Amino acid sequence: MNRRQKIEAMLVEEPGDTFLRYSLAMELRSEGDHPASVAKLGELTRDDPPYVPAFFMAAQQLADLGQVERARTFLRDGIEEARRQGDSHAAAEMSELLARLGELGEGDSVDL
Repeated sequence: MNRRQKIEAMLVEEPGDTFLRYSLAMELRSEGDHPASVAKLGELTRDDPPYVPAFFMAAQQLADLGQVERARTFLRDGIEEARRQGDSHAAAEMSELLARLGELGEGDSVDL
């Protein structure tokens, strides 16, 4: 049983576990399944309350893939949510990445 399968097995027992769901998204990323990873991260951003680190990781992954506008959307939403939750560190990290994306257009690569 590989790492992803172990996480998935644990999720059967604890389907709402935020850390396990985030871990699965990160494992999917490491396996190169970016659409599934971003989808899982997106789910975490729609939780109540949203999981702030998921905004940053989704944006970072999308920027790596050249999907700059989608990355910006995750960052803007994430900054707002981080501030709402009182997480100034996360808001600052996302603001920095948003600034680094600057004037890049769709399809431009970014060196994160």
